[in-house]
Amino acid sequence: MVERSITPLIVVALLLGTVFALRSLTPSPVTPPPVTSPVALTADMVSLVTGDEPIPEIFTKAGCPVCHVVPGISGANGRVGPPLVLGTTGPARLADPAYRGQAKTVHEYVVESVIEPGLFVVPGYPAGTMPTWYGAKLSALALEKIASYLERQGGRTAQDAR
Repeated sequence: MVERSITPLIVVALLLGTVFALRSLTPSPVTPPPVTSPVALTADMVSLVTGDEPIPEIFTKAGCPVCHVVPGISGANGRVGPPLVLGTTGPARLADPAYRGQAKTVHEYVVESVIEPGLFVVPGYPAGTMPTWYGAKLSALALEKIASYLERQGGRTAQDAR
């Protein structure tokens, strides 16, 4: 008689074991890793450029090569913004009917474009991509050197920048 009372217990234990075993085979819902957006470039990520650096270093520290082709600056092959050959393109930009700035010379246009990049967006390039805080990260001397350099550019090589 003891055997008969143990048999139902064994059956219940086997059933429970089977249920737990089957549950462990069922895949648990996988939570996907959180989607992280790409890190946006912010002002605190770019160091102040003093203007005491050599021209190639001024452009590199300022981050210009990331978005622009800059003649004479090694590695400046960016394609987000227009090539910075302002000795060639600057006069046409100043004469463009869409230009809303106050610059009268290419030199002034370069300074204005860094400080207020939304005043004129070169046709064919996206608006709002040039950070508005770049002017605050460049000293007056650095900005002056950048403008002087760019107003002379028309398609030179990296060795011309030395």
